[in-house]
Parts: sequence; structure tokens; C-alpha cells
Amino acid sequence: MPDLHELTLTQAVRLIRQRKLSPIELLEASLARIDCFDGAIKAWAAVDREGAMRAAAELDREARAGRLRGPLHGVPVGIKDIFYTEGIKTEAGSKVLAGFVPDYDAEAVARLKRAGAIILGKLATAEFAFADAPATRNPWNVDHTPGGSSSGSAAAVAARMCQAAIGSQTIGSVVRPASYCGIVGMKPTFGRISRYGMLPLASSLDHVGIFARSTADAALMLQAMAGGDSRDPASRAVAVGDYLSAASRPIARPRIAIMPKAFDDRADEQTRTAVAEVVGKLAGAGAVIEAVEAPSTFSLVEANAMIEMGAEAASVHRERFAEKKDLYGPKLRAFLERSLNLPAWEYVRALEVQRRFRDEIDRLLMRFDAILTPATPAPAPAGIESTGDPSFNRPWSVSGHPVLSLPCALAPSGLPIAIQLAGAVLEEGRLFGVARWCEEILAFDRIPGATPP
Repeated sequence: MPDLHELTLTQAVRLIRQRKLSPIELLEASLARIDCFDGAIKAWAAVDREGAMRAAAELDREARAGRLRGPLHGVPVGIKDIFYTEGIKTEAGSKVLAGFVPDYDAEAVARLKRAGAIILGKLATAEFAFADAPATRNPWNVDHTPGGSSSGSAAAVAARMCQAAIGSQTIGSVVRPASYCGIVGMKPTFGRISRYGMLPLASSLDHVGIFARSTADAALMLQAMAGGDSRDPASRAVAVGDYLSAASRPIARPRIAIMPKAFDDRADEQTRTAVAEVVGKLAGAGAVIEAVEAPSTFSLVEANAMIEMGAEAASVHRERFAEKKDLYGPKLRAFLERSLNLPAWEYVRALEVQRRFRDEIDRLLMRFDAILTPATPAPAPAGIESTGDPSFNRPWSVSGHPVLSLPCALAPSGLPIAIQLAGAVLEEGRLFGVARWCEEILAFDRIPGATPP
């Protein structure tokens, strides 16, 4: 058996079910890893040691008695600090919410608990999931950003402090940090996971997302959380697929579209080279790959997304901002000041562009199993003041299509490079099948080489 902190989510669940591993032992391995590394990486906003140990002891007793709550029984997971957690501080990386302790769980957290997960604690986030970055650092090189806004979620999973974590993506806050940190990131279809109890940024763009170490692990997390919820107006009341089975059945010879003019031409040389090698490997293994033109509305997406996000963020924060403006970080404060004065017609037009772009991507994906692009224009930039460039992630947040990122190479700097695969709306199962096949072909198995400070 590998060191316990190296177990993937899928491996850990299997061993617990076989009674070869105790939830207490697995939790202790995570806590030891946090004690060893988080002083340098700063992924955690709060670690609930006592609560996690109580949960682990109860889940251990149930496992030994042959009673399993669900597919995540006994495995520690981390929660981005914008999700309500009963009895645990939820501060969203902001002085505005300092000391706030919710009295109920966000629905995504509640479903993880019902599936048997141990809530290990809260993970650092940019303020209110926007742009004022936390102190979190990249486990591959602590002089570089881990991305954001789900900074702690990506860093904790990459540094083997927990088997999986959840975050959110409004523009690029799951796929970008997952790419920078060399792990799998999954943003499902808009509305696939309930956002009830998640602090909002922009209601027409906010998604719950997943950080994991493999496609199978991401499928396991989605299986536990997906499903309708009447308390979230965007929730999709549609059947949940069998994602675990889908992730175990690679789709051979998938039909994959690429958009060189829209993405590759804007990437740096090392990213273009790595992605070209990926495309060559997949084509050589049997994938049917076709270069296509970006939809006609593609060039409008970036500007319109910022208008849409600005108008909705201003609505969310208007009253609180009027009372506590000076407590907001400089980037979010400036953004809200601009956004409070946006004309209504600009917001309405942005929503129309979103609808048209979604329809164009829908039509394109009728011919393909997935669209493959670089996950980011470049590896993680130096410094932690910025969370990086989200431009390659923005289209899929605007369209609401599911997207999964896979690490594929290391840059000469030793930092990870990733691809992202976008699939059809509500077809996460098919996307998992394509991603699993790509994962097997690419066989990326590098991990951060950090040593204790």
C-alpha cells in the first residue's frame, strides 16, 4: 500500500469498504500532511480537527459494522470558504464576514456528508471568489500562484492534504487553479450541482466545481453531489447519470474538435508545444480530431461576461458594500464601484450574447464528443498577487457546458501544463468517458516534489 496521503479518492474508498483502512488512519494522515506543509502553502482557512475526528470515529464504527453511508464513506474532503458549513467559520476570505459561523450546511456540503465524507475544514479563497488573492502558494513552486479564486482547494489536493475538494467557478476559478497545480478540475453543467448555501458572485455564471487527482475521483465526487434542488433557481431537475460507470469505460476513438485560432494562437510557446504533442498522441491512438472555427459570438464573450458578472455582483453586494465599503479588498472594491453604475441595457445585451454563444456551442457539440483546448494560456505566473489569466476558461463558464481539465506535461520551469475538455450540456458521463481515455493515453503521473520546510 502506498503512503496513505498518496491514495486517490477511489483507492481510499475501496480500502475502507474492504475494511483494510480505517477512516481515522486516513484522517490522521491528512492532518499530518497539513501540519507538515501548510505553513508554507497556506491552503487552509480553518481546519476542523475536533469535528473531523469525531466524524471519523463514527464513520469508522459504521464501517466496521458493515454500514456504509454512501460512495465517500470515511474520506476527508476540503471545502472552499464560500460554502456555508454548520458550526465552522465561513468568511469568504473577507474582513466583511470575519467571525461568521453559519447554522446550516450548503447543500453541496450536506450531500458530501450524506455520502459519508469527512469535512476536514475550509480552504482559502480570493475575497468573495473574485480577485483579491489569498496568501496561498503553489505546491510545485511556492514562488508562484496556485491560481484562484479556489486557491486553497487546488493547492490542498495537489499537496496531498486531502483526497478531494470542492470550489466554485464563475469565470475560471476551478479549471485554472487545477491546471496550475497539476490536478484534475471539473466544472459540471451549469445547475448540475446545487448552489444553495454558497455565497454568490454572479447568479448566471456561478458553478460548483470539483478538485481531484483523477477522472474517476472527479466522477465519484460528482456522483455524490449532483441532482436537483428547488432552493437553487438554476438547479437542473433532471436525472443524474451513472458517472462512476462512465468514468470506468473510456470512449475509444472519440471525436474531438480543436480551435487553434481561438486558443492556441493566444497561448505561450511552451503551452502550444505541449498541447500540440497531446493532440498528436491522441490522434495517433485513434481519436478523430478536427480543427474548427470558433463560433461567431466567441469574440464577444470576454467583454460581455465581465458586464454580466459586474451587474450581478453589484446586486449581490450593494447593501453590504454601502455599509462596509472600506472592509473590501482593493480589487473587489474597485470592481463593485464600476459595476454599480452599469447601464441596464448593457446587462440585457450581455445575457443575449450568452444565450447565442450557448446555442452555437450546442450545435458544434452535436458533431463531437468534446472540444479540446489548452486549459490556460501559460503555466502559473510568478508571484501570488494575481491568480492568473482566466481567459481560456471564460467561454465554458458563460456557455454553462461541462468542462474537465487534465494535466498533460511539465513546462521547462517544472510547472504543470493542462488541457481542458468541454462536453455537451448534461452529458457529464460522456465527458468522463472521453477524459478517461485521454488520461490513459497521456499517462501524466508527476506530483509536486515539495519537502517539509
